[in-house]
Parts: sequence; C-alpha cells; structure tokens
Amino acid sequence: MSKHQKNDPHNTTLKRGLSLPLVTLYGLGVTIGAGIYVLVGATAAKAGIFAPVSFILAAFVTGFTGLSYAELSTRMPVSAGEAAYVRAGFNSSTLALVVGLMVAASGVISSAAVSIGAASYLQHFISLPSWFSILLIVLVLGMTALWGIIESVSLAAIFTLVEISGLALVLYIGLTAHGDILASSDKLIPPFEPGAWSGILSASLLAFFAFVGFEDIANVAEEVKNPRHTMPWAIFLTLIISTLIYIAVVAVVVLAVPMDKLTGSAAPLALIFKNSGAGVTNTFNLIAVIATLNGVLIQMIMASRILYGLASQGELPRALAIVHPKTRTPVNATVLVILIILVLALLLPITKLAEVTSTIVLMVFTMVNLALIRLKLSGKPVAGDVFQIPTFLPFIGLLTCMALLLFGWI
Repeated sequence: MSKHQKNDPHNTTLKRGLSLPLVTLYGLGVTIGAGIYVLVGATAAKAGIFAPVSFILAAFVTGFTGLSYAELSTRMPVSAGEAAYVRAGFNSSTLALVVGLMVAASGVISSAAVSIGAASYLQHFISLPSWFSILLIVLVLGMTALWGIIESVSLAAIFTLVEISGLALVLYIGLTAHGDILASSDKLIPPFEPGAWSGILSASLLAFFAFVGFEDIANVAEEVKNPRHTMPWAIFLTLIISTLIYIAVVAVVVLAVPMDKLTGSAAPLALIFKNSGAGVTNTFNLIAVIATLNGVLIQMIMASRILYGLASQGELPRALAIVHPKTRTPVNATVLVILIILVLALLLPITKLAEVTSTIVLMVFTMVNLALIRLKLSGKPVAGDVFQIPTFLPFIGLLTCMALLLFGWI
C-alpha cells in the first residue's frame, strides 16, 4: 500500500485494539449508570421491599437477548451489528437500514437524556446555566470520542471503575450504618400472593431498562481483538457483574432507607449518606457526575460506530464512513452525533427522551432475536469458528421482549 493510500481517509480502517477487560468495562460503563443511580426509588414504588426480585426477573429476561447477541456478534463482528444481523436474517437492506438507524437513534437520544442529568448533578458543584452546562459536557465528551477508540474507551473504563466504586460506597455505608441489614434479608423474599407479584412484575419493566446497554458491545466488534472469544465473554461478564451489583445495591437500599422516603426520591442512593457527613456526601455526588458523563461518552461512541458501519455498508452517505488517518476514528459520523445530541438535549425534556429510548431498544431487541431465529431455521451452514446457542433460546428472547414491549404500551 502506498503512502498516499495509507493517508486516504476512505481506505483507513478501524483499529482492532480492544481486549476483553476493556470491552467488558465498556459494557459495564454503559449498562451501570443512570438506571441504578436513579431507578431504585421508582422500582420500589411498585415492588416495595421486593424490588431486588424485580431486578432478578429483568436480568433473566435480558439474558436471553444477550445470548442472541453473543452468537450474532461472532457470526458478524462488524460495526452497526444490529443492522448486519437483520440484513442477514431478513435479506432486506431496507429493514437493516431502519434497524441500524433505530440503534443509532437510541444511543443519541439516550446521550441527550443523560447529558441533561449530568448537567443537573454538576449544579451541585458549579453554578452555571443549564444550557451552558449541557453544551460544555457534550462538546468536551465529543472531543474525547474523536480522540481515539483506545483513549476514549480507556477513559470510559476509568469512569466505569469510579462509578462502580460509588456503588461499593453505597454498600459499605449501608452495611456499616445499619448493622441489622443482613439479619433482615429474609424480608426480601416475596410471599406467594397475587398482590406482591403484581407489583414485582410491574416494576420489572423499569428494572429491565437498567440493564440496557450491554448490546452496545456489539457495535465496537470491528475494533475488538479476537472477537470470537472476546465478544461472548464480554457480554456474559457484563450481564453477570451488573446483575450481582444491582441486586446487592437494591437490597441494601430498600432495607436501609424508609420506604416512604425512598419511593419519592429522584436520587435514591444519596439517601444512604444522609448521616454520613458533607465529605462523604460530596464524594458520592461527584461519582454520580462521573457516572452520567460516562454514559454520554459511551453512547456517543456507539452511535458514531453505527453511522460509520451503515455508511461502510453503502446504506448512508460515504462521507460518514471517513476515518481520520491519525486518530483512526469516524470523524464525520462522530461530529454529526455530537450536533444531534446537542439539539435534542437543549430542546426536549429528559422524561420524553427516556421514554422514546426505552421503546426503541425493545423494538430492536425483538428484531435481533427474530433475525437469529430466521438464520438458524434457514439451514445455511455457519462459516468459521462461531459461538452458537440452541434455537429455542432466541425464541424465548423474542417472546419476552414482545411481552415487555406490549406491557409498556398498555
């Protein structure tokens, strides 16, 4: 390859530099965040003290779709993974483009919602106009995403460790300040009564969205070392670690915080630190800021890779497939994502953004499971060394996603 070809942005490819630890931390960073930091109170409002059971059920539902992603991401380890899966499963470029744009839209809309939350957390430390805080957050994180995939994912990995440390702090303070929590753990086991399980099932819909994010791992597959080995393990580890953390944190919170205060709080985890002093409280609030910033950064990376992947496959303008020769990042796609996030965050309320994101994600999950079912039933031989699951598993994933989607519309 000539020097001119090496510097041609149309011939420059993404760099395969992500190892299993980095990809797992990437998945944890986008999965663990706003959901667990915000949703505990809302979940407890429906399920009461049995909220941890709702998270267990949500993890069970999410796990089936996770298995589908594990197989598909090794069949087709490319950016814009969902679009590629649907194209292969349905043999339809139009449907693939729609699904790919839906995934990108979910990332962009989610980033806009989380950036509003990050700006609100930032107000505890710096008094700035809300619009200026949003502008500052999006532009700084956008520049980070343009910097390089290893640099930006490494930063996201550090952010992830910080936000997990915040949850560890919740566990530590909760267990030490309330020494009788472990002795009261039997209260978390629900009775076999319709009233209790009705609330648990209803709250599972909320808890489900705390797990959304693991699927973003599929959209950096083109930059992963040894995707056949790395992708399934990264997905499994992300879901297992997230589930264990969620159950532990939610259990401590519902046992340590009075239910009337918990259910009415928009920042439920902060209630654990009520009597812990200003230093500990401010430390946790800072961690909450980092957690939300992490969510914005990772969703930016995901959405830009979707647009890049679709452009590389000829579904979007070729300009979006341009990769900067020095940073090896999809520069035009990332800039477009930054601009859209800014517009949405400055013009729409956070609740509306969150509702739209949730609906889009469930629809995408439904299509991904159906695509894998069609591929398996087609009888076509699988090329290469591919991780495979039994055919009945994506069927369960399809049915559970459809049920949750229907329940959300009722």
